[in-house]
Amino acid sequence: MRRPVIGIIGNSHLINDEYPAHAGGTMNSEAISHVSGCIPLLVPACPSLVSVVELLDVCDGFLLTGGRPNVHPEEYGEAETPAHGAFDRARDAITLPLVRACVERGQPFLGVCRGFQEVNVAMGGTLYPEIRDLPGRMNHRMPPDGTLEEKFALRHVVRFTQGGVFHRLMGAPEVMTNTLHGQGVKTPGTRIMIDGHAPDGTAEALYVEGAPGFTLSVQWHPEWRAGDDPVSRPLFEAFGQAARAWASGAREWRLSA
Repeated sequence: MRRPVIGIIGNSHLINDEYPAHAGGTMNSEAISHVSGCIPLLVPACPSLVSVVELLDVCDGFLLTGGRPNVHPEEYGEAETPAHGAFDRARDAITLPLVRACVERGQPFLGVCRGFQEVNVAMGGTLYPEIRDLPGRMNHRMPPDGTLEEKFALRHVVRFTQGGVFHRLMGAPEVMTNTLHGQGVKTPGTRIMIDGHAPDGTAEALYVEGAPGFTLSVQWHPEWRAGDDPVSRPLFEAFGQAARAWASGAREWRLSA
C-alpha cells in the first residue's frame, strides 16, 4: 500500500526578487516524509491553478504551512492597515475554503503558524495584526539576526488545557517551543478550541471542536528538526496516523489512549 499523500501548501515567492515561484521549506517535506511517514506533495496555492475539489481528491491530508504573508483582514471583516503586513490573496482563496471542507469531511490537516491562523479565520475568527504591540505581550517574532539554530531555538513555554487533546498527545501539561510569528488569534472562530497558551496569554494550540478528523494546529514551528524534538515528533506522528486512517477509508480520528 502506498504512503498517504500530504498536500503541503506552498507560498508565492520571488527568486532573486524577480523570478516567480511556489516554494515550500525543505523541513516541512522532511517532517511529513520522515516523521509522519507520508508522501510530501507541494501545492501551488493559487485558484487559477488548482481547485479545492481537486486537492481533496488528490491528497489524503494537508499541511498548512507558515509563511511571511498574512491572511488578509478582509477575510475576517477588518480593514487593511500597514500593521497587517504583506498578503497572499491567492493562498487565502485556497486555504480558507479547504479548511472548511476538511472540517466537514473529516479529512486531516495540520496547521502551523500562518496555517494555525488560517484555521481560526476559516472558522470565523479574527486576528491581531501585531502581537508585540499589545499590552503585556512578548515579542513572538523571529529574531532578525543569528543562525537558523538561533532563530528556531526554544523561547517560551506553552501550557495546555489540563487533560485536553494536546496534554494527552504530548504526555505533559506544558512544553517549550520556538516562536516566529507576528500575528495571533484575537477572537476564536466558531468551534475553535484554544488548547494551549503562551505565558502572556497568546493562543498557541487549537483544534476544531466536534470535527470528525484531525484538526490540530499550532502557532509555533514544529517542523524544525521534527524527528529529534520530543514535542514535534508526537504531533507529526499523530498526523501521519490520521492520514493513513483516511487513506484506508476511516472518516474519523481520535487520539489513541
